[in-house]
Amino acid sequence: MGLSSDESSRFTDSASASDIPVAYRNFLLIEAMQDYAIFMLDTAGRVTSWNPGAQRIKGYAPADIIGRHFSTFYTPEDIAADKPARELEIAAAEGRVEDEGWRVRRDGSRFWANVVISAVHDASGTLLGFAKVTRDLTERMRLADLERANEVSTQVQIARENEQKRIARELHDDLGQRLTALKMSVVLLEAKLNAQPSSAPLAAQMHELQTQIDWMAVALRRIAADLRPPVLDDLGLAAALSWLAEDFTKRYGVQASVHLEPAEPVFGEFASTALFRIVQEALTNVARHANARRVRIEMTATEPTVSLDIEDDGTGVELEQTAQKNSFGLLGIRERVRQLHGQVSFASSPGHGFRMSIQLPADALA
Repeated sequence: MGLSSDESSRFTDSASASDIPVAYRNFLLIEAMQDYAIFMLDTAGRVTSWNPGAQRIKGYAPADIIGRHFSTFYTPEDIAADKPARELEIAAAEGRVEDEGWRVRRDGSRFWANVVISAVHDASGTLLGFAKVTRDLTERMRLADLERANEVSTQVQIARENEQKRIARELHDDLGQRLTALKMSVVLLEAKLNAQPSSAPLAAQMHELQTQIDWMAVALRRIAADLRPPVLDDLGLAAALSWLAEDFTKRYGVQASVHLEPAEPVFGEFASTALFRIVQEALTNVARHANARRVRIEMTATEPTVSLDIEDDGTGVELEQTAQKNSFGLLGIRERVRQLHGQVSFASSPGHGFRMSIQLPADALA
């Protein structure tokens, strides 16, 4: 593509930048471009030059590609659609053509590329060939896909929480009121039966039915609260975590304590819900797997970081096993932490409990 490496070294060592001819400065610039594949094509589309960036991106050494048609870099689908020839036609007619799409490396792998093909003419306007510049955008596209996936995941979480809130309210307000009305009817019926000595056995059955209705009401409230505790919406995160710890202690006999600093942290609705669900899922894991006596929940909100630690005194686990054990619960926690742009780490060993430490940027919780 130009001078040999020895000639280049001697030339640049003996001359200042202003003494280097423009053409050679351009050559040095192209050779230095590692993030771009920059090469020339003749009028038929055959490769006539090859820079190091092209070798890095596409995988071909100069001796392997110079002289071959540039359609080598296109997918079979694009070749069948005659895309390489059409791009050269457009570049020749309009001066340049730009495209984004899949391209193929030497090893057969595909990458997402931005491609610009520019026509090169001499002073009289005769077409000499084409300059082709390719940039690998695969990583950028993956990041964009991750951002879109994160946005979709967040919207799914919001939609799911809203649906659970709706179902919880309907269970509490509609079905709960119907159970209350049913109990009142049974109470009245029991009173009427008690007024008639001959109906005493039926009255006893009515009393038993009241007991069953009471148990149904308790179960209904528990299910509604598990779906979406009203205290989270009515009184905020601090009250909801206190209720969660108290309910956990009553339900499983494991002493749960909550310490918040400040005592009433103020976060946005999405962040409050995510933090509540993280603690809820962590407590579920403790109940299922830890065989613990105590669990401690501590949150400290001091700019610019919010720290959340959840620690139990249970049996612990080899951290290498967490990919299999408790995987679904921990996966959900990791996803919620990621949505809040935070980090989560785990510390545990057999017989020494399990600790989860979460660090979150405070500005992501507003």
